[in-house]
Amino acid sequence: MASSPCGNSNFDSGLEIKTRSVEQTLIPLVSQITTLINHKDKPKKSERTLAAIHRVGQAVSVAVGRFVAVGEAIATENQELKDEMGQACFEARRAGDAIAQLTDVGSAVPSQSDGRVTVFSDRTGMVKAARLLLSSVTKVLVLADRIVIKQIITSRNKVLVTLDHLERVSTFQEFVQIFSQFGNEMVEFAHLTGDRQNDLKDEKKKARMAAARAVLEKCTMMLLTASKTCLRHPDCESARINKDAVFHRMRCALEQVIEIVTEARSCGENKILTASIYNGIKDFKSSVECLRENLYSLAPQSVAGQLEALVERTEDFTDSAYTSHEQRQAILGLCQLARQDTQQLVHAWVEAQSVHAKEPTEDMEVSILKTCQNVNDLRRELHKVAVGRASDLLKVHGEQLPLRALKAAGAEGNLEAVAEYSRTLTEQKEQLVETCRLLCHVSGTEPLEITCIHAEETFHVIGPQIISAAQTLALHPSSKIAKENLEVFCEAWESQLCDMALLLREINDVFEGRRGDKRPYLSLPRPGKHSANLKTAKAVKLDAEEQTSMAKLGLELRLLSSDVDTEVEKWEEQEHDIVRQSQSLASMAYNMYLFTRGEGLLKTTLDLFHQAEVLSEEGLQLCSSLRTFSAQLVDEEKSVVMTEMEKLVALCQQLQMGAKTPVQGKTATFQKVDSSIQTTRSILTVVLSLLPFCNKLNKKYKSERTSLSSPQDWRERQDSSTPVKEEGALNSKNSNGFGVKSLEQHMAGLNLLESK
Repeated sequence: MASSPCGNSNFDSGLEIKTRSVEQTLIPLVSQITTLINHKDKPKKSERTLAAIHRVGQAVSVAVGRFVAVGEAIATENQELKDEMGQACFEARRAGDAIAQLTDVGSAVPSQSDGRVTVFSDRTGMVKAARLLLSSVTKVLVLADRIVIKQIITSRNKVLVTLDHLERVSTFQEFVQIFSQFGNEMVEFAHLTGDRQNDLKDEKKKARMAAARAVLEKCTMMLLTASKTCLRHPDCESARINKDAVFHRMRCALEQVIEIVTEARSCGENKILTASIYNGIKDFKSSVECLRENLYSLAPQSVAGQLEALVERTEDFTDSAYTSHEQRQAILGLCQLARQDTQQLVHAWVEAQSVHAKEPTEDMEVSILKTCQNVNDLRRELHKVAVGRASDLLKVHGEQLPLRALKAAGAEGNLEAVAEYSRTLTEQKEQLVETCRLLCHVSGTEPLEITCIHAEETFHVIGPQIISAAQTLALHPSSKIAKENLEVFCEAWESQLCDMALLLREINDVFEGRRGDKRPYLSLPRPGKHSANLKTAKAVKLDAEEQTSMAKLGLELRLLSSDVDTEVEKWEEQEHDIVRQSQSLASMAYNMYLFTRGEGLLKTTLDLFHQAEVLSEEGLQLCSSLRTFSAQLVDEEKSVVMTEMEKLVALCQQLQMGAKTPVQGKTATFQKVDSSIQTTRSILTVVLSLLPFCNKLNKKYKSERTSLSSPQDWRERQDSSTPVKEEGALNSKNSNGFGVKSLEQHMAGLNLLESK
């Protein structure tokens, strides 16, 4: 425990808080206790001071009472911690009562002769009570957190046992029975790990957890079709290789989750984030700029060594066969300039040290500025190369020609064609893997670096799996299950390409300084949650078509919402009604996308349907703004806007009616969810087509108004609309955490989708 509860810094120095829920619970308590201990010890206390101290003390006592009640309820549900939790709760209640007694100073100033012990007469007692309270509350929180970790480990162990059974089954009947159990266990695991992911304070761990859970989500479908293919064709070597790779990847992902929650050290984590160029540039600049504060903190040779290590990392770019000659020369030229400026800096630095200078000389200051500017230029060039390469690859691979060719060759039983197109796919895989490595160098944040690593590993693994699935189909061209299996792996490849496009946008956002903060999501166990209820909750497995449909729709929603954001940023009038309402629609669509992944603020299907209603109302408001906007247009332009607006009206009304229509049963609920998301996708598609056209017209007519209208007319038009900032919409979109719904509240049919 920390030596003093009087401030957050002292308190945190003795206890590393790893989850937001623990932190958010402790911060207000520490703040209130600090207020009590740090009150000004004046001879005379005003009535106001006495009343304030009394209120704070009573508030602490009441809050502790409620907190202890929750802790005791958790202890009842977890008998193995009952004694330890009970003792911690007892100590917390005793400390809370002591603080209430010490702050019961009444409405009059206590005298030395009245015999009452208060915070004024027993300051040491208050400090002891505060320390006892903080230590006992922290103990309760740590025990509660231990329960969460234990639940995740127990859930993982159940999944592993069932996974072993699945791997050994020999009949379809046995496989179907065990896979159904496996699906239910994966749902439980998804809920627990989703809550944990949201609760983690460390963004690196959160990103690693997200990557592991993404693997489990995608591999669940692959496991289904790969296992069925192996059962259908038990003597097929390529089918066995395909299946073994899926099981191995799932086990690795499960192990990674446990490493994160238990904080076990792994070789994988140590390999990640060791040699990024972005981090190298940041460290190098920091060392150079520190010379302004202290000329003697570093040896000149160490800075030169840092630069050489940084230049060595650029070889990933310059040695690549896919880097153009011009790009290679530009990078090498910037590296050489950085070397020259660093040498000049070192020379000026050594001279300054030789005369025992206390601050940088003018020559040194110039060299510092030039050196930092050069490495900034180098970072900009590397960013341009990596992002440009990725953009070009995504355009080329967007057509999916090798995948289509592999499917066709496999269906024809043409092994030679499969081998030929497999070589083409392997080359594409190597390009994508290398590009992910380059993006990792320039990603700008550690979580994005981890996402790049995940993308690299995914392409590296899925490429050979597609090839083995295609070989199986070529050997058994009439097999429907072999065809379905190949389709699933191809869709996983396409999905990763979509994820890479989104990753590219996030890297650009960081580079350009556009990045939102995520809203914290807390997940300490609550009575009745995460334990017994998960065991009795009923889960219904979605079939393959439903899973694929929902995953695709969700990705399309995210891409469309990002495209709308991009178009909105092009408007000069950011407070225009069309801009605000389009941004709001994109934000709500993004929330719905998160729902398809089992994340975000929409906790149940009812939340989703309510969001759909609100979205439809906002869409109708946009239609009203478009109608007003079209009043100034000429016939042809007006006709285009009105035609698209009528489509938008019809879609919004369709979404509104569908969201309000009650349904019962798993199938009907899934159909309603599917319909809501499809209609939302159509709405965003129409909005996306309108935004650039309306922006062009708005600029045109604004120019005409500026030249033809009187200043008074223009002011009246401007004043007729009330500007409203769109920050709320932006923040609601960017701040969503990764919340996973509690199973008993969510639509039972969405269980496998919620595994991410």
